[in-house]
Formats: sequence, C-alpha cells, structure tokens
Amino acid sequence: MSDLVLQTVPLGFQWQTADPFLFCVHHLDHYPAGNGQFGPQGSLAGRSIGNDFEPRDGWRMYHGSTVPGFPEHPHRGFETITFARQGFIDHSDSLGAAARFGRGDVQWMTAGSGVVHSEMFPLLDEQGPNTVELFQIWMNLPASDKMVPPYFTMLWSEQIPRHTHVDADGRESVVTVIAGEFHIDGATLTPPAPPPASWASRAEADVSILHLVLQPGAALALPAAVNPDAVRVLYVFEGSAGVDGAEVGTSTGAVVDPTAALPLVAGPDGAEILMMQARPIGEPVAQYGPFVMNTEAEIQQAFSDYRRTGFGGWPWPNPDPVHGPGSARFARHADGREEHPGVSVTAQG
Repeated sequence: MSDLVLQTVPLGFQWQTADPFLFCVHHLDHYPAGNGQFGPQGSLAGRSIGNDFEPRDGWRMYHGSTVPGFPEHPHRGFETITFARQGFIDHSDSLGAAARFGRGDVQWMTAGSGVVHSEMFPLLDEQGPNTVELFQIWMNLPASDKMVPPYFTMLWSEQIPRHTHVDADGRESVVTVIAGEFHIDGATLTPPAPPPASWASRAEADVSILHLVLQPGAALALPAAVNPDAVRVLYVFEGSAGVDGAEVGTSTGAVVDPTAALPLVAGPDGAEILMMQARPIGEPVAQYGPFVMNTEAEIQQAFSDYRRTGFGGWPWPNPDPVHGPGSARFARHADGREEHPGVSVTAQG
C-alpha cells in the first residue's frame, strides 16, 4: 500500500484525464509496407472505411479512406499535443500551414478561435513495415484564451531534452521532457516553449508532460510538483511499476500525491510511463465533438461560425493531403516561415 497513490484506473482506448487535460490516446499501429499511394498494401475489405477503429491485423485506418489518419476536421477552444514516437504524421491546415514530423517530434497546436486541419499517416516504406506510434493529448484553454488566433509550434526531437538516469545498481531510466522544467541528477531539463496562449505557458499552472522508460528493476524518483494544487497522473502503458511501493500494472493510470517526491521501481519487464501534471483551470467545460467551450451557447456559436466561415476554408486539393515520398521532416507556417530540424528558420518572400 502507498500513501502517495490516491487512485488507480484502467486504461482503455481513450485514457481518463484530469483538468486541464481533456483526454489522451495512445495510437500504436503496425502498418504493412506502403502501396505507392501512401496507404497500406493489401485489401481494405471488411473494414469500416471512414470509421475504422478496430485494430484488424494490428492496425487501423481511422477516418482515412486511402491513407490512414484523420482527414480535414475542425477544432475550437483547446489545444492538441501530438508526440510522435514512430513513423510520420503529415499536418495540413486551413491557414495554409503544413508539416511532416515524427520519430520523437512533438507538434503543439492551439486551435483557439477555430482551425481546420488534417493528420495523415503516410506509409513511406514500400518494402517493409511502417509502424506508427503517437500520443495525442487534448488540453483545455481557459475562457480568456479560447478565442485567440490559431497557432502551432514544432518541438523537434533534436530540441527535446532527454536524460538517462543510472540508479545505484546500474539500471537505467530515460526521461523525455515534453513540457515543464525537470530537475534530475543536478541538471535542469528545459523543453522548447509551448504556444504563447497555452495554459502551459503560465508558470503557476505547473504543466509537466514526461515520457519515462525504465529498464527492469530500475529505480527513479520524480521530484514533487512546484504547485501543490497540481494534479499528477502516471499512465503505465507498458510493463509495470512499483509506485511508492504500490504495484501498478500495465494499462493502468495512477493519480498520485504531487506534493512529495515519488519513488518508482520498474517491474520485471521494465516500464513505460507517460506522466501528465497541471494545476486545474477550474472552469465549466462544454464539449461537443471537436469544440470545447465553457457553455452550450458557445458550442452552438462554434457550429454556426464553422458553417458560416469554414474557419478560413480548406486550401488543399483533397481532404487528406500527403506531402510527398521523402522522409525529410519540415514545418511550413502560415506566414511563410520554414523549419527543418537542425537548420535555422528561414523566411520566405
């Protein structure tokens, strides 16, 4: 038993989260070789094309019909944080921005007043498998920021801090810091800044998102949260872990006391954990599909605005754009700025 583990919950497809997080989904799809049109080789017969969420043969098409993924769809009033661990994601949006990212990159998008985007998973390798793994996290915006202009930023893998901690027995734990400063072994790990209107941009919100990989039997202690009002949840999605002495098995979320340092010990198969922490916004939440506001009237207004304006329209020739056969990662912003990992940002005329 533990005084620091307050509650445990089983993980389903859509993980339960605490304010300000709206939900988290861990997508892991073992796609086969590509067919030359960025979709999977083989027949799609028997799948519910357009709404394929059953992992037949270890993978899903989601809302895609040719390429797996999520064709154009609108958002308002919150943020999406997409941590891509394997494979590639092609982003396109109603502002004309585009990106290809993956292999450790994070895209952080503030939908704000409204944006339409697509997230497609192009299967670039025509000879071998195309595994795609990502976490998508929805995080709310406070009422004061729900109608800010849309914005996205890239946290390239090369910029995201990672640290390998070695315990007294020589076992290793790797900590990846997506949001929030993290102090370990005398070092301060600081990730790139989130979008300016994000709840995570407020120091007092104490937003922290960590990915932890522990070798079998490895010990690691997480420092206490800075803000004692923060809510901290550990999602053990692979292996198992002792959390302050309490056994937390695979596919389990554990709500823990954020005010004390938290000792972790990986089980015999090791452990992979996603930690999400923040001070709650503490405002009413009205959600309908892709819109998250504070009142039902604001939800109705979002639908009305989308029908009237299309949140800027869709400048792409099809609802599921893919950005070519190359594996180079990039981002092209609406203002013409271009980014390539390891290369300075360039302005386009």
